[in-house]
Amino acid sequence: MNNNLTEQEKFWTGEFGEDYIHRNQGDKFIASNASMFSKIINSTGRISSIVEFGCNIGLNLQALSMLLPDCKLSGVEINGKAAEYVRDSLGIDVINESIIHFQEKNKFDLTFTMGVLIHINPDYLSNVYSRLYDLSKKYIMVAEYYNPTPVSINYRGHTDKLFKRDFAGEIMDMYPNLKLVDYGFIYHRDDAFPQDDITWFLMEKML
Repeated sequence: MNNNLTEQEKFWTGEFGEDYIHRNQGDKFIASNASMFSKIINSTGRISSIVEFGCNIGLNLQALSMLLPDCKLSGVEINGKAAEYVRDSLGIDVINESIIHFQEKNKFDLTFTMGVLIHINPDYLSNVYSRLYDLSKKYIMVAEYYNPTPVSINYRGHTDKLFKRDFAGEIMDMYPNLKLVDYGFIYHRDDAFPQDDITWFLMEKML
């Protein structure tokens, strides 16, 4: 792994990142993710390959495998224990690397993040945006905390570890050939399939 990690990345490779793994497990998370992704996939064409930036222990990838059983799934994950679980327990290819610095030659029908861009040092967001774009054959999806202007939020007693902004808008400004296909919000009080007040945006490359 690249040793030139940001403060935020070191935070997620250490004890806090491992505690996060234990806090976020279970079938209820996979069910809620499957509900969200079913809406997103309904707005795409045929998808045969997907890569998730920041896949953690693969809850999103497990949901996608149920919806798209023939789809080739891959992930990028900075936490070593999480990456090992995805690789060994789920049988999914995963790169144990920073999403800021990793290199990948393959391209995918869909590249996406979910609850990951909010934890990236803002100075390096453009690096991640470029990788999301360059590795995508057609679709890019981001599901994050939305705010019209950039703001830093206290995160479980830690400062400069969570940032809200208009991630999708910044990506589309950076790449004018991206078209917004669909978007949606999922409330934490949803009776059936809650999410943590996530707003998702699906974009398509218009080549």
